[in-house]
Amino acid sequence: MKNGLIWFCRIAVGLLFIFSGLIKANDPLGFSYKLVEYFEVFHITFLNDLALTTAILLCALEMILGFALLIGVRPVKVAWGLLLLIIFFGFLTFYSAFFKVVQTCGCFGDAIPLTPWQSFSKDMVLLVLVAVLFVNRTKIKPLFSAKAGDKWLIGAAVVAIGFGLYTYNFMPVVDFLPYKIGANIPDEMKTPPGAPLDVFELTYHLKNKKTGETKVMNDKIYLSSNIWKDANWEVIGDPENKLIKKGFEPKIRDLAIQDAQRNDYTKELLASPYYSLIIVAYDLDKTNGEAINRLNALAINAVENYNIRTILLTSNSAASAQAFAKAHKLVSEIFYADGVPLKTMIRSNPGVILLKNGIIINKWHYHSVPKYDDLAKTYFQHQ
Repeated sequence: MKNGLIWFCRIAVGLLFIFSGLIKANDPLGFSYKLVEYFEVFHITFLNDLALTTAILLCALEMILGFALLIGVRPVKVAWGLLLLIIFFGFLTFYSAFFKVVQTCGCFGDAIPLTPWQSFSKDMVLLVLVAVLFVNRTKIKPLFSAKAGDKWLIGAAVVAIGFGLYTYNFMPVVDFLPYKIGANIPDEMKTPPGAPLDVFELTYHLKNKKTGETKVMNDKIYLSSNIWKDANWEVIGDPENKLIKKGFEPKIRDLAIQDAQRNDYTKELLASPYYSLIIVAYDLDKTNGEAINRLNALAINAVENYNIRTILLTSNSAASAQAFAKAHKLVSEIFYADGVPLKTMIRSNPGVILLKNGIIINKWHYHSVPKYDDLAKTYFQHQ
């Protein structure tokens, strides 16, 4: 029976760690953005430049430990690693939940968004399972010889790190973001008629002028009890407004595209019935200059031969963007948006989105943008 419990914990923990690491490794750049949030919370922003490397290695470590547990290689060291890692994750999720700092921990990336308390609960369940394995770490039986097990472990490490490097350089294998291929951006920005709205509750702090008695009650009780008519009771401070039920929230709610004079062009650009090439570079100071030059050459051909509208979308200041455009002799129109939606649009700096009628027809990392002839043959000749 004890052996069965060990195997249950071994399989459950191993698969969960592999799944968690794999989901995050599918989008290491997105996970690195989450790590930067934690670095800011703990005032260790000097680590920001290491966020991406940390993200790839941390995802790989989860997958490696999970795989090692399943095949039983180096069980004592693996048990220690799992215990320390789950304690670390538990601390982060508790801190996020209790102090309300990072409101989505990124435990399962964007595939399964969890609240901090949900993440903490998940970590505590895992902690119990890992504790069982840790106590019985010497009883974890390997499936292979020590030499064969080490070879499997090395292979797993190569695959785990390689997967993170691949998805960083060529974008996520599965896109869980709202700007995925096929998404209709205007539809994703709408709130349908009759959709439930946020429900708030007001809390009043009252004090009796004569007796000094205090009461705390919500707005419904405050009104129904008619205590507000009693001149002996006074409200202390401002009522607290608390969200008690979240209403419908559009998948895209923070996209606003403007020109240098802050005129809004969001509707115009999304309503165009023709192909538009959107070059997204959320930070021109960190964008790949060689890639920009290649994309500019592509844009020149697209404009001259098919009159394709090409746009550079960035979060930089107008002065910075204009200087960048002049230095690279860009032919694209320049528009501006907040960095958060731009990072969500495409995990590449720069990246390319092909848009038509507000629908994302395709998108590419700058490493995988098709040649102009292929784009023309596949898309431009048929618009």
